[in-house]
Amino acid sequence: MAPVIHMPEPLCLVKNTNGRLVANPKALTILSAITQPVVVVAIVGLCRTGKSYLMNRLAGKSKGFSIRSTVQPHTKGIWMWCVPHPKKPDHTLVLLDTEGLGDVEKLNAGCQREVARLKARSRCAQCESGDKKNDTQIFVLALLLSSTFVYNTMNKIDQRDIDLLHYVTELSGLLRTVSSPDLDGIEDAADFVSICPDLVWTLRDFYLDLEAHGQLITADEYLENSLRPKQGTDQGLQNFNLPRLCIQKFFTVKKCFIFYLPTLRKKLAQLETLRDDDLDPEFVQQVADFCSYIFSHSNAKTLLGGIKVNGSRLESLVLTYVNAISSGDLPCMEDAVLALAEIKNLAAVQKAIAHYDQQMFQKVQLPTETLQELQDLHRASEREAIEVFMKNSFKDVDQGFQKKLETLLEARQDDFHKRNSEASLDRCSALLQDIFHPLEGDVKRGIYLTAGGHRLYVQKTEELKAKYYQEPRKGIQAEEALQKYLQSKESVRDRILQTDLALIEREKEMEEHAALTTCERQRNIVAQVKDSGIRQPSCHSPVGVEAPRSISELQCDVGWTGGLPQERSN
Repeated sequence: MAPVIHMPEPLCLVKNTNGRLVANPKALTILSAITQPVVVVAIVGLCRTGKSYLMNRLAGKSKGFSIRSTVQPHTKGIWMWCVPHPKKPDHTLVLLDTEGLGDVEKLNAGCQREVARLKARSRCAQCESGDKKNDTQIFVLALLLSSTFVYNTMNKIDQRDIDLLHYVTELSGLLRTVSSPDLDGIEDAADFVSICPDLVWTLRDFYLDLEAHGQLITADEYLENSLRPKQGTDQGLQNFNLPRLCIQKFFTVKKCFIFYLPTLRKKLAQLETLRDDDLDPEFVQQVADFCSYIFSHSNAKTLLGGIKVNGSRLESLVLTYVNAISSGDLPCMEDAVLALAEIKNLAAVQKAIAHYDQQMFQKVQLPTETLQELQDLHRASEREAIEVFMKNSFKDVDQGFQKKLETLLEARQDDFHKRNSEASLDRCSALLQDIFHPLEGDVKRGIYLTAGGHRLYVQKTEELKAKYYQEPRKGIQAEEALQKYLQSKESVRDRILQTDLALIEREKEMEEHAALTTCERQRNIVAQVKDSGIRQPSCHSPVGVEAPRSISELQCDVGWTGGLPQERSN
């Protein structure tokens, strides 16, 4: 059986010493001895709003955590009370009460430093970050250590409370990643949920009517309505919606309790000593309902992978987070908005670029037939990307991140133009190779190295060009690719032309030689005829006797066209 931890009263777990958070060794020793899983309930809120009263009730006591109604807060740092869990015998309930936010002493100290800054006319980051940074650190540390986080605010849920919770949840995520590298890049939703606490929002001195559109609503519905984003894409709505969306993502389990004023204000100073009979019955019931819910629904603190946290593991978490905060990994609240805006806007830019890439890869089939086709697809995807950015951006001062997005989109556009051109060249090169391959084969076989071969080569080239033009989706480099190909074949065309001209010249020479040979032969025949004494035929020749043919007739018979020597006179 696990040893029973006996803590008759709370003990300081973390305190602020000279501007640095320091863990109390005595409290850590108590935690290290707890072997059971721990249910860690932490409460955070403004000072003097009754946080300690609720934590005492969860401990089953009327006294324990300090309760005062004076202007000076009594809880400093984070106080711890480990008690047996009233409904889970094998668990230990660890209650963490925190120093109130907005401490009057801190504000006074901040004012004194601000006066000194104005006198010196200089700005010192350390001067601003001291006290409010402590608020941030306490808030974030309580959030990281808890399995149930109680956010205690006054009267109603307003934008300031939502913004503060939003900033702290974001900062806790940063610190968790910095101090636990193995948690960096968590993408699985179930893993993320397992390490986030449940949210219980308590509204003290609540005075509103729980109604919406004339209908009664529950406290949970009131919380749900307060965290519901509005429809729209303008920057004002984005600033309104972002903290709500982040809170909903961070806290998957959310519960709301309202508390009326417990008694007359003049009796609040004796709240520790008042019996339930002295308090407003509705308030007593509200507190009972709150405690019952915490006991029944709060789960053990869990790490990534479903690891249950016991006392020794909680001790390690305390040391890990306190050391991380002390090393300066957590920004002060003054810088939190700027840091958060940068983180959110960088993420918004990345989401927008990812959306643009997804749309372009889905819609664009490279190469596009025309440049205008690619331009139209780019503009459509660009509009959607900017809408994604506007939806996820946060306080983008002077539209600096939007301008960065536009620059990145312009670079993406240039990249698509380059890839489109390359895809077109690749497509056209493959087409030209396929279409002109038979012609290149015929050239290698010497088919066009004949007289008249150049004319046939040009004719075939024109036929293949027409076939190339008919092929679809060649892209914007179609003509340039064709001209480059034809230019690369100019030497082949010139060789065919020169061979063609040479062969034609040779044939002409051969024809002329043959003609000269024929002429010489005919001259010899003419000479032989003349020397043989054959007379010219006359009209007085006997019938049936063929008259001798004239020389001109002989010329016609042999096709002679050249001149003859003149006949000698008798």
